[in-house]
Amino acid sequence: MRLLEQFGIILTLTFIVETVKELIPLPIPASIYGLILMLTLLKLKIIPIISVKHASKFLLETMPIMFIPAAVGLLNTWDVIRSLLIPLTLVVSLSTVIVMVISGHITQFVINFSRRKEVQ
Repeated sequence: MRLLEQFGIILTLTFIVETVKELIPLPIPASIYGLILMLTLLKLKIIPIISVKHASKFLLETMPIMFIPAAVGLLNTWDVIRSLLIPLTLVVSLSTVIVMVISGHITQFVINFSRRKEVQ
């Protein structure tokens, strides 16, 4: 029953975010609005972490299964992808490295900021 309540909270937030996305048609995916809303509600302790902990753990554990349909879709379009294989490989590799570098720098900044805050 607890899992159903937690999924209900997540689905309610998803509905709110989708509604906001329709009302404010910015070129930002609804999932980004959702992440910002969830982070804000958790940080302000409007929603306690325990209220969504088990459902979110379940969703994270089952996330790899969600990629199977996308992978099958790629296999079905192999004829189109084959001609773009080298450019796609370069773009994916380059963007992965860029994301890793930026994420590393942001993580280091947050760690250093937290340490400076503790010292003061």
